[in-house]
Amino acid sequence: MDVKKIGVIGAGQMGAGIAQVAAGIGMEVFLNDISDEFIGRGIERIRKDLGKLVAKGKMAQNDLEAQVSRIRKAARLEDLAGADFIVEAATEREDLKLSLFRELDRVARPGVILATNTSSIPITRIAGVTRRPELVIGMHFMNPVPVMKLVEIINGLATSAATTETTVSLAERMGKTVAYSSDFPGFIVNRILMPMINEAIYALYEGVGDPEDIDTAMKLGTNQPMGPLALADLIGLDTCLAIMDVLHRGHGDKYRPCPLLRQYVDAGWLGRKVRRGFYKYEA
Repeated sequence: MDVKKIGVIGAGQMGAGIAQVAAGIGMEVFLNDISDEFIGRGIERIRKDLGKLVAKGKMAQNDLEAQVSRIRKAARLEDLAGADFIVEAATEREDLKLSLFRELDRVARPGVILATNTSSIPITRIAGVTRRPELVIGMHFMNPVPVMKLVEIINGLATSAATTETTVSLAERMGKTVAYSSDFPGFIVNRILMPMINEAIYALYEGVGDPEDIDTAMKLGTNQPMGPLALADLIGLDTCLAIMDVLHRGHGDKYRPCPLLRQYVDAGWLGRKVRRGFYKYEA
């Protein structure tokens, strides 16, 4: 299938990043979120991100304008009806994603692939609420999308070979490297990454070290570019908790979320997006 027009659901950090990369390879993008204001914020995020490239001399201003002009606001799901391929990048809540896929199945043209950027929820479960399970696939981008090269591809039980081929081809057009994962909760990256983050939170909870020392130890001791607590703040602590809850339900008690993580989420300390998580951030 020749994918020229892509629908992206969710104009937050991940959705805006996917829209930016798609527009950057010349695709027409329909960007959807719960309100016109949220979509506008997403497009402004993209403009700001590309503006940094202009300031560094890595992109011309007219190229920035051309790229942003390829992103259209889609205030209703029905506005995605013209898309050749749809990627869902909404909040990591199973009830929300299942509801969206029921609606997308109704709105999207026959034959259109419905991909989900879920970090942890089984693809077969999502596909099961549609009448096109063979056209549902996991396409898990890494954060930040314009920078990170990996895309995890996850087939559901019914995903067709043609769906996989089209999705892999699109990811490679976007300049991404593909890794294939079986359809288990958390897939590959988050099954390994999130327990490490959770253990770092336990180390803080139990007084083993303060956030700076824990992150410094992991950065310099394991040659990671970012410490696990700073990374959790970047991902969003609510997203980390949602993923840990899925892992816990799917794999048992060794994935139980740290009580401190749940407490931070209850307090609304969700990380960089609210300027308060394990660290405080300037506006």
